[in-house]
Amino acid sequence: MGARILYKEELAPKVMKFIIESPTIARQTKPGQFLILRVHKDGERIPLSIPATDPEKGTVMLVSQEVGKTTAMLNDLEVGDEIYDVVGPLGRPTHIEKFGTTLAIGGGVGIAPLYPIVKELKKAGNYVVSILGGRSKEFVIMENEMRSVSDKVFICTDDGSYGEKGFVSHVLQHLLKDGREFDFCITIGPPIMMKVICDITRPYGIKTYVSLNTIMVDGTGMCGACRVSVGDKTKFVCVDGPEFDGHQVNFDEMMKRLAMYRKQEELAYKAYLEKRKEMSRH
Repeated sequence: MGARILYKEELAPKVMKFIIESPTIARQTKPGQFLILRVHKDGERIPLSIPATDPEKGTVMLVSQEVGKTTAMLNDLEVGDEIYDVVGPLGRPTHIEKFGTTLAIGGGVGIAPLYPIVKELKKAGNYVVSILGGRSKEFVIMENEMRSVSDKVFICTDDGSYGEKGFVSHVLQHLLKDGREFDFCITIGPPIMMKVICDITRPYGIKTYVSLNTIMVDGTGMCGACRVSVGDKTKFVCVDGPEFDGHQVNFDEMMKRLAMYRKQEELAYKAYLEKRKEMSRH
């Protein structure tokens, strides 16, 4: 089923926020779930997280970072345009309970799916410490939203243009060295970032969950494209996840699988950029 775009806003360079019309997904989505969409009939299917919904209005928020052909095509759509089809909600919702003092660590566009989870963790009575990171100031998205549901927020940027200079892992290390104790951690962002966070929390025995964004095709566990190794078992991110115990995830294997089609992805993106340039001339 298609979905009409009702609102569009640039959150950061090449990062767009969309509000789309999708009453069924808006009514049924829980924090941690995602959807899969196709921009047009012959396009690839890509997974996107769901940062917010409005069940009364029947709307769903999406955040799309342009990293290849399909996300470029999506980001080129305007208000009033129709996304060819949208399927969801998919995946298992986040397990929410009162853990105690909770860490929420988001990197780049990973902050968007982190927001609804933190909102529910706060509602459940947790004391929430959020660490948000981006390449530079403009890449730290949804800061106000995260502040509204967190007890404490730390911000860092790779280049030091905003907050502390460095990575989210540096902030985490400082907090732990200062003797801060945490009962639970949820982290969403680039795979290497999540891997490093898990390596830091492991010796402290902090239960750490990660939300994985792997290659997906059907989103129902049939194709096996999204498989990951968790402990000594094979799991499918689309139906068993997207969240897993980060201390059990084989990140090296996952990152290798994510890079399998990099050359084809780069070629397709380059061809689309040429086409986009050509279209802008006319």
